[in-house]
Amino acid sequence: MERKLAGAHLTINLGALKENYRLLADQAAPAECAASVKANAYGLGIEQVGPALYAAGCRRFFVALPGEGVTLRKLLPDATIHILGGILPETEEIYLEYNLVPVLNSLHDIRQWANFAKTRGGLHALLHLDTGMTRLGLLEAEIRELAATPDLLDHIKIDFVMSHLSCGDVPSDPMNREQLEKLLFFRTILPKALRETPVSFANSAGIFLGPDFHFDMVRPGIALFGGNPHAGGPNPMHEVVRLRGRILQVQDVDSEIPVGYGASFRTEGSSRIATVSVGYADGYFRALGNKAECAVKNIKVPVVGRVSMDIITVDVSKVPEGDCAPGAFVDLIGGAVPLDEVAAHAETIPYEILTSLGSRYYREYLDAAV
Repeated sequence: MERKLAGAHLTINLGALKENYRLLADQAAPAECAASVKANAYGLGIEQVGPALYAAGCRRFFVALPGEGVTLRKLLPDATIHILGGILPETEEIYLEYNLVPVLNSLHDIRQWANFAKTRGGLHALLHLDTGMTRLGLLEAEIRELAATPDLLDHIKIDFVMSHLSCGDVPSDPMNREQLEKLLFFRTILPKALRETPVSFANSAGIFLGPDFHFDMVRPGIALFGGNPHAGGPNPMHEVVRLRGRILQVQDVDSEIPVGYGASFRTEGSSRIATVSVGYADGYFRALGNKAECAVKNIKVPVVGRVSMDIITVDVSKVPEGDCAPGAFVDLIGGAVPLDEVAAHAETIPYEILTSLGSRYYREYLDAAV
């Protein structure tokens, strides 16, 4: 969308993204640092994010589905691309055509990939062990069954054994150590040929849990895009996303004036209310009404009234009048309004905020230094 036709502008700083990758890679060294870019690079655009991360040195990428892998392969001919969701029915030839490496999450996945691999002279994969998510991956009984029938892997080269942290963003949670111990135990009951296979365990938060969690490869996601890997603590990551909405109208109102649908907010004194061109149709969550804050020239101002489809209303009484005229911008995410703060007001997580960003924004990609 053209800049002048959009009610809100979304800026994505690829320079900051690349610096975040390098910061995470340094933190995890000597482990390899991959990148999770599923869901269209967390909503920020795989066409821009994938090549930027490759330019920063990333050579291994994770996506959720084979369709995402096909898109990324066309952008990055030389990268290693893993599909976290395993093998969908009748997709084996697509994996081969686009050189996609599946994560095998079950004995069913293993048998399906093995049957295909033996007709192709052997193929690569990752093996996922479930250490506490009960979501994807082999549980202990399945690992023991695999150990009893190791010929299932005769035509598969397992490049990494992996698992996934469920509570990594809370460093003090005992679940982190419990999962680590379970992973170490599971390695001892794998088929003998896999007991020294490289391991991948840490997500964004896991990288900051220390070297015990790094193993041979880490897989950051949200931290690449500026999300805080440890909820509630200082954020070591650079800001990547900035969302600004244009002011459509400013009204000087008297006290006891209702604002928005349902009259859920009433002014308590003379106030100035700015109407801003963004709403839940743009991914600015309805839950943010009467909770969130925005900023005008770094002055924090509250969202008042309900978020509607295309509009929010903001109390700009404390902002100099010349700074909030129609056409001026209000910061919705970024600057004085951190991404994690917006997520907290919406009672959700930064992942959901980013992946919900709408299509009506003017999107601008920068490659500025940070």
